[in-house]
Amino acid sequence: MNARSGRESEALVERLTRLAEAIGAQAPAAGATPRELVHREDTVSLYHYPAAGDGVATAAPLLIVYALVNRPYMADLEPERSLIRALVSRGLEVYLLDWGDPGPAQRYLSIWDYVGGYLDRCVDVLRARTGREQVNVLGVCQGGTLSLCYAALFAHKVSKLITTVTPVDFHTPDDLLSQLVRHVDVDQLVATLGNVPGELLNFAFLSLRPFRLGIAKYLDLLRRVDDADAVRNFARMERWIFDSPDQPGEVFRQFVQDFYQRNALVRGELRLGERAVNLAAVTMPVLNVYAREDHLVPPAASLALEAHVGTRDYTAVELPGGHIGLYVSSRALGYLPDTVAAWLAQRAGGRRHKAPRGRRK
Repeated sequence: MNARSGRESEALVERLTRLAEAIGAQAPAAGATPRELVHREDTVSLYHYPAAGDGVATAAPLLIVYALVNRPYMADLEPERSLIRALVSRGLEVYLLDWGDPGPAQRYLSIWDYVGGYLDRCVDVLRARTGREQVNVLGVCQGGTLSLCYAALFAHKVSKLITTVTPVDFHTPDDLLSQLVRHVDVDQLVATLGNVPGELLNFAFLSLRPFRLGIAKYLDLLRRVDDADAVRNFARMERWIFDSPDQPGEVFRQFVQDFYQRNALVRGELRLGERAVNLAAVTMPVLNVYAREDHLVPPAASLALEAHVGTRDYTAVELPGGHIGLYVSSRALGYLPDTVAAWLAQRAGGRRHKAPRGRRK
């Protein structure tokens, strides 16, 4: 090794050491906005975030339904990057459904147990607390798919439905995740593992972009080791990415088989419990927000919704960013709460916020 190579190696080791120390010094993030627990059942918790500011007052509370596959604190990562705080500051009364950590008792619960059970009972809690017959629902990714099913089955309880980066047609040609799991023997997987480890799903998600998600982001961070904000943001996102709950075995089996493998939702073949899920029964106003650079839920997978819902008030909005960046990136974070608040205001007779800055379809 010559002198130049030695100096470069020493500099690299020094930067790696500083980076490790900087990441290790970051406090964990688990929610930045004040909230209160208003309901708990088994592993499921319902949190309330009171409205603030002088923004639009909607007639119904807004319930955020997160995906089962990740922790919902991504929507409230830190004060400067918090979808929930942004919505609250715009005068929205926000509630968040946290599915929690499934244990052995949840191994055999079905999707119906979650949609027609836990979710429906949380909606009833909101209706009782607010005195409203209906609530507004905002679904995130898989939570959007579950919210669609709920709105189809319990339309009389849903005032307005907002879906964000939500898969609807699971067989679009550019859906890499669907192609990855379409031929998996999920019966054998669940029979062997029971509840499916979150680490296994993380591996599947990261494998869709192995270089970008496994190497490039760390090299990029190494170049920004002296940027305290960048290191803090990176550390909190990494914690969230790898802090994935296990999946209830039967729910996972049903979701993979019915949605990813059979594409039953758009084919009109989906049944939850004893009830058929017909998207034509979704007749309330629908706002469908998708991300332009989404690699997990391609835009086409979300845009398919318009052809299947029965509402006459349907709006699709394209926002910049990727699947997660839509909620946390500085470039896109203002767009989503502005879009949601303006859309709700236009349908509630309240004060209008500035028009959404995304691209309408």
